[in-house]
Amino acid sequence: MAKVFIDGKAGTTGLRIYERLSARPDIQLLTLSDEERKDTARRREMLNGCDAAFLCLPDAASVEAVGLIENENVVVLDTSTAHRTSPGWTYGFPELGPDFRERVIGGKRIAVPGCHASGFIALVRPLVEAGLLSPAARLSCHSITGYSGGGKKMIAQYEDGGRDGLLAAPRQYGLTQQHKHLKEMRAITGLEESPIFCPIVADFYSGMVVTVPLFAQDLAPGKTVEDVKACYRAQYTGPVVRWQEEADEAGFFSAAGLAGKDAMEISVFGNEERILLVARYDNLGKGASGAAVECLNLVLGADPTCGLEL
Repeated sequence: MAKVFIDGKAGTTGLRIYERLSARPDIQLLTLSDEERKDTARRREMLNGCDAAFLCLPDAASVEAVGLIENENVVVLDTSTAHRTSPGWTYGFPELGPDFRERVIGGKRIAVPGCHASGFIALVRPLVEAGLLSPAARLSCHSITGYSGGGKKMIAQYEDGGRDGLLAAPRQYGLTQQHKHLKEMRAITGLEESPIFCPIVADFYSGMVVTVPLFAQDLAPGKTVEDVKACYRAQYTGPVVRWQEEADEAGFFSAAGLAGKDAMEISVFGNEERILLVARYDNLGKGASGAAVECLNLVLGADPTCGLEL
């Protein structure tokens, strides 16, 4: 039985991970009381006494937690931004290819992808790798997410402060084009330039849609939208990330379509001239907690879908 500690269990990501793991007979969850979780000595004890530790913490706290670990056998799964492009850390998105999967299986330091970044990378990396899209491509991306992605403070704004005024409409943010996910969006896809990125938060709890628009001429010479579909169809065969043909709902496409789930659907809309690459998933699922649990499953040699809601 694997001993698993969630450092930061009180946050939205930590709570979802706890829910996914709490009924598992192959896992013993190590926990601290509310008073103990602020005690560095007790945290150090837990971090070194487990087989795997989830870090569901702000960046600086995650860096501090890693510094407390002296047991070289502990597998760390960090859900913060702190280590996603750091040397020696594995990027935890096994569906990107066999090499990503093998590095997760054998990894001791695994960085769980960012929520917005997961969709962008899932859409762009396979096209760059297949030669359908140049690394020099200058892309844009917009992403709409539920408010749970903003953590407890934002959840309270929507649920305790009343949904009126500015909260009643979708709100764009990341206006300085310095969003913290941009670094991994560029590094993992192999792009030479970061995309113009327009994230939007709206009045629903969880779920998200990430869209990358292309002109046909953005593709490599001689390549068409059908080549793009074929690439995704071959890359994403499920069960967690899957190609989804005709995924719209009578011409609409809801960002809440996979709310509460841990899967991701990849689709393509548009026509031969203007193309929409679309990823739909839950910001707390494949965008955070579900992705973290999937990585743990691979580390433990379990079915990757064990405990997930697909």
